[in-house]
Amino acid sequence: MRRTILSVLAVCLGVLLAAGMEPTAVQAKTRYVTIGTGGITGVYYPTGGAISKIINKKRKEYGIRCTVESTGGSVFNVNAVMSGDLEFGIVQSDRQYQAWKGLAEWKEKGPQKELRAVFSIHPESVTLVAAEDAGIKTIEDLRGKRVNIGNPGSGQRQNSIDALEAAGIDYRKDIIAEQVKAAEAPGLLQDGRIDAFFYTVGHPSGAIKEATAGRRKVRIVPLTTIDALLAKYPYYAPATIPIKFYPGAVNTQDVPTFGVKATFVTSAKVPDDVLYAITKEVFENFDRFKRLHPAYEVLTKKGMLQGLSAPIHPGAMRYYREAGLMK
Repeated sequence: MRRTILSVLAVCLGVLLAAGMEPTAVQAKTRYVTIGTGGITGVYYPTGGAISKIINKKRKEYGIRCTVESTGGSVFNVNAVMSGDLEFGIVQSDRQYQAWKGLAEWKEKGPQKELRAVFSIHPESVTLVAAEDAGIKTIEDLRGKRVNIGNPGSGQRQNSIDALEAAGIDYRKDIIAEQVKAAEAPGLLQDGRIDAFFYTVGHPSGAIKEATAGRRKVRIVPLTTIDALLAKYPYYAPATIPIKFYPGAVNTQDVPTFGVKATFVTSAKVPDDVLYAITKEVFENFDRFKRLHPAYEVLTKKGMLQGLSAPIHPGAMRYYREAGLMK
C-alpha cells in the first residue's frame, strides 16, 4: 500500500514538473486580492471587473490574482478594506473624505487612518437642469424659483446646498425648495410644477435624457462659481458634462460643473509592490480602460489624481513619480 501511494505521488509530481510547475513555489508566489464594488447593475461593478482583467493578464509577471465582489457600496467597502476583508474598494470621494476625517458613519469609530487612496475614476457631476421658459441661464437666476434640491438623506441634497451657498443663495429663503427624489424631478419639470432640479449623477444619465426629451425645452446650467467650494471641500473636483449625450437640451457646448468622483482605495497594510503593479497596469492601459463606459470619456490621467482625501499609498505614488504624474 505504501509503495502504491508513493508511486501515485511520484506520478502527480512528474505531471506538475512536466507542465513546468513547482507546486509550493506557485502557491507561495500567487497573492489573491479582492476589489469591493457595488451592485452588479451599476458602474462600480464593471469598473472593478475591468481593473481585475487588466491585472490578471499579467498574473505570471506579478503573481497577483484579482477578483471582484459585488457589495453594498462605498460605506461597506471602506469598512471591509479597514477590517482586511477586502484589499481594495470603490468609494465615492466624499465618503473617502468622511472616513479619513472620522465624520458621518465614522463619527463614533473615529478617523480611519489606515485608509489609503489609489486613484479617482469617473465623475459623478452635480447637474442643474432648468426650464428654458423660466429664464434660468446661471445658478444666480434660481432666486425666487421652484427648485428640487433632493430628498432628505440623499447625497445630492447636500451637493445642491453646497452649490447654492457657493453662489450666495440660501435655499431656505432665496428659492422655493422642493425635496423629492431625483427620479421624480424630470416629470415635475416637464409638467411645469418645478422650474429646475439638481441631480448628482454620472453621464449619460437616463433621468437627464428624460428631462431633455420632453416638449418643454430645458437647459443644463453651468456651475462655474466654485473656486471657494473646491478649496473648502477637497472631495469635490471640477467636472464636464458632454452635451452630445443630450441632443434635446438647448445647450450647444459641453457644460462645466463640479462633482464627486468614484475613487479606488486600499489599506496601508496592502504591500507596496501590489499597489505599484495595479496602478501601473491601469495607467498604462489607460485608453482601453476609458472605453469601458461612456461616463469615462472625460477621464484624463491628471484627473484621476483629483478628488482624493486620504494619503496616496506609497506603492501607487512610486508609479506616479516614475511616470512624471506627481513629484
